Amino acid sequence: MPYPYVLLSAAVSLDGYLDDTGPERLLLSSPADFDRVDEVRASVDAILVGAGTIRADNPRLLVNSPERRAARVAAGQPEYPLKVTVSGSGDLDPDAHFWHTGGEKLVFTTDKGAERARALGIAADLVPLGPDLDWRRLLEHLHEVRGVRRLMVEGGGTIHTQLLQQGLADELQLVLAPVFVGDPDAPRLFGPGAYQPGRLRLTETRRIEDVVLMRYEPTAPGTGPLPTAADHHWLALACDLAAECPPSRTAFSVGAVIVAADGTELARGHSREGDDPVVHAEEAALAKLDPADPRLATATVYSSLEPCAHRASRPKPCARLILDAGVRRVVTAWREPDTFVAGADGSGLLAGRGVEVVVLEEYAGRAKAPNEHLLG
Repeated sequence: MPYPYVLLSAAVSLDGYLDDTGPERLLLSSPADFDRVDEVRASVDAILVGAGTIRADNPRLLVNSPERRAARVAAGQPEYPLKVTVSGSGDLDPDAHFWHTGGEKLVFTTDKGAERARALGIAADLVPLGPDLDWRRLLEHLHEVRGVRRLMVEGGGTIHTQLLQQGLADELQLVLAPVFVGDPDAPRLFGPGAYQPGRLRLTETRRIEDVVLMRYEPTAPGTGPLPTAADHHWLALACDLAAECPPSRTAFSVGAVIVAADGTELARGHSREGDDPVVHAEEAALAKLDPADPRLATATVYSSLEPCAHRASRPKPCARLILDAGVRRVVTAWREPDTFVAGADGSGLLAGRGVEVVVLEEYAGRAKAPNEHLLG
């Protein structure tokens, strides 16, 4: 199921703390950065914080600028984004500012937590997720039921940690403040645990008065059937590469990217690349790598169309080339139709040899776009 675009937003001290242990909240951002955050809030469909953040900071989570609120209304959006919180226990303060300012509110909780929240008279829609909290079910509900396409997550550290560890964060907007906290009991942005491997991609740095904004994107592919945010990024790139193919009336336009487990792009290719009028995308990408490259064994191949299982122009179809390369995971957007090969099933061939095949059908439209003339 498709999820919203998940944007994590936080400000930290130079030594990585979100706050100190004093009775008042430590303000790490500058006035100009608070205005930037207001602009980001105005651009999203929903803002999420954990119940711990509501208890600790008592936030209102509003779009403060009247001009930005007016622009939302003029665009057909609610004046304020949907406000969302997550509480497994349902132990929420009904008098908190969160419930009594802004627009609609939504609480994700457990079955038992929902009973407690109802008894407390919490002024919000309650969505029980079962006996335990489940981030994927939560995100599916926001996307499918509430129409949330962009979700801003403002804390706390536990929630940021869980979303990163599960590969569900599309972007991290981190503000670094020129402050040291130095208290080991103070809350940190990220906790211990197993994170997605590899380095994040730095997409922007910006000085804002005396703080620095850094924007990062995760790059590491998933490792099983559940897609990560990085899987979406790389498959979107493969679809973009398909649009670069020389047009043809006898073959599909396909793009492919091969990515190592740490998020390093190893190679990319597209159909009819260079001077070869019959080369396929996966074939073109694999040809750029040493077959003995040890990273292939844990790499993921992203292809806008499932790798072919049969072809006349080469001795081996792309599915066989992938198997020979030792790749054990493939992410694709679109199953091959019967346009040229009846009963094509490259995904079945791969899966039958133990390769994990993940199909992200929400990208099928992008994968088909450069091939509309072949689909009738």
